[in-house]
Amino acid sequence: MAVPIYRLPSFFPLLAIFFAFSTFLASTEAYDPLDPNGNITVKWDVINWTPDGYVAVVTLYNFQQYRHIQAPGWSLQWKWAKKEVIWSMLGGQTTEQGDCSRYKGNIPHCCKRDPTIVDLLPGTPYNQQIANCCKGGVLNSWVQDPVTAVSSFQLSVGAAGTSNKTVRLPKNFTLKAPGPGYTCGPAKIVKPSKFISADKRRVTQALMTWNVTCTYSQFLAQKTPTCCVSLSSFYNDTIVSCPKCSCGCQSNLNDPQSCVEPNSPHLASVVTGASSRSSKNNVAPLVQCTSHMCPIRVHWHVKINYKEYWRVKITITNFNYVMNYTNWNLVVQHPNFDNLTQIFSFNYKSINPYGTINDTAILWGVKFYNDLLMQAGPLGNVQTELLFQKDQSTFTFDKGWAFPRRIYFNGDNCVMPPPEAYPYLPNTGSKHGVTMFTMLLLISLTLLSFHHLLT
Repeated sequence: MAVPIYRLPSFFPLLAIFFAFSTFLASTEAYDPLDPNGNITVKWDVINWTPDGYVAVVTLYNFQQYRHIQAPGWSLQWKWAKKEVIWSMLGGQTTEQGDCSRYKGNIPHCCKRDPTIVDLLPGTPYNQQIANCCKGGVLNSWVQDPVTAVSSFQLSVGAAGTSNKTVRLPKNFTLKAPGPGYTCGPAKIVKPSKFISADKRRVTQALMTWNVTCTYSQFLAQKTPTCCVSLSSFYNDTIVSCPKCSCGCQSNLNDPQSCVEPNSPHLASVVTGASSRSSKNNVAPLVQCTSHMCPIRVHWHVKINYKEYWRVKITITNFNYVMNYTNWNLVVQHPNFDNLTQIFSFNYKSINPYGTINDTAILWGVKFYNDLLMQAGPLGNVQTELLFQKDQSTFTFDKGWAFPRRIYFNGDNCVMPPPEAYPYLPNTGSKHGVTMFTMLLLISLTLLSFHHLLT
């Protein structure tokens, strides 16, 4: 027999919170509150009909403000609606040709029902290129560089019909970047695209256009977080470390696949083996053994307090032995970004996810200076300092105001310490209470005072 709810009043709030949170995750797993409209749009433009099919230009637009795709790059897969083949391609290629044994003479580029397309590498011969191709599948975020946030390839499709009434849209689009995380919707016919000539004197139009929208979910991309945040301040000796097991736990310290000690005599061989595997597959990172086990740690230090300004130092440390982070970025949410005065050695742009509220910024490295975050080691960190002007109506160091509300690294939400662990102001008391040393000192002083009174 079920226990009536009125018998368990203390459990009801916890259950309500749990079910509300579960419903939120189930319904909004691909929703990013700091980039609510971010997505990768795949645009398929039919530019010419052929006797047995058509020629199309397929373009990937990364409309995500701060999430990008780095090497080894994106791959795009779909399933043909009928028995289409790809006769030829420019700017990209399929990973497999498939079974083309029924063709004699002119062999198609790909005969698979579900082809997987990858971008060509830089340095590809010019006669195999088209505009916006051949970047190894790398797509920058829209804020960092919208010009390089676009990638294209061209394909000649056979046996797909010769008009907009007989052509069939591909199905089951899958985007990997390079691992999972993206969910793509169905292809939808939209208004045909228009193209402007190089001399800007003529406009042409696609014969047919359809779009596919792909959205990202961190929950689908990996089972555990990829970064964490630690905190410190000039007014408190306490350094708040990343929460223990933020990105996993050291289940077996002797297993070189889980983590490796920096002073291990086998470090070089373990890293070499992991690097060779990562060049072929998207394997789990090999991280330095820490209490948090995260590939990336972001440290926020409240450095100096001036009369009208205050200064923060940010350090990003890479604990991953097999990954260099190219064109990395950091998204920080803090209420004082509306009064940011100066930033050193990083690029900065406000992204205003809530319209007029300017409390969120994206930071990234300066090209050819610190835009590459090296793998774990002496050079595996980048640093900057932020100078904020105080707004006397809102400024305070009390109750954790000086620390960020949220931090993302490369688009992934980092694990924050619990609020009760933040460094306390001296005048707000100590959460640790009176130490044993302090108690003994007070007793000694009291006994000494009594001794002087008696003598």
